[in-house]
Amino acid sequence: MSERRLITIGVYGFHEEGFYAALAGSGVSCLIDIRRRRGVRGPQYAFANARRLQAGLAERGIDYRHLLELAAPAELIRLQGEADRRSGEGQRGRTHLSPEFLAGYERMLAGAEAQAALASIAPSGDPPALLCVEAVPEACHRSLVADALARAHPEARVVHLTP
Repeated sequence: MSERRLITIGVYGFHEEGFYAALAGSGVSCLIDIRRRRGVRGPQYAFANARRLQAGLAERGIDYRHLLELAAPAELIRLQGEADRRSGEGQRGRTHLSPEFLAGYERMLAGAEAQAALASIAPSGDPPALLCVEAVPEACHRSLVADALARAHPEARVVHLTP
């Protein structure tokens, strides 16, 4: 039996070729987009905008799913933005999530919709990859989703792809 894995990846810091190479090198079978807004500012990240991303994945034989149920709610995004401003960090340079965001997102993950979405993700030898934008996994809610999945599947190993 092959090793069961769950991959996470952000957009910031990757260029298009490196992003797809990281996914291919990890054997990713399906990219699970957990962003609320599926666009990224800046021409260097245009490849990660929903339509281009879906086309790029299809060209490489990687399935795409959008799980809005795991996206951070607007209120938590606002709270994190306030914490970023207080700390002098921006979204692209963030190194950690605020306590307010962490508590609120964990509450959201305990809800029925998020639990159903989590149950639909199965770590495998041809692993799925959770996608958001931040370069640092600990600065992104994808790490919280990965932690929840790791608790549900203790035999699976979480691998964070970074630039």
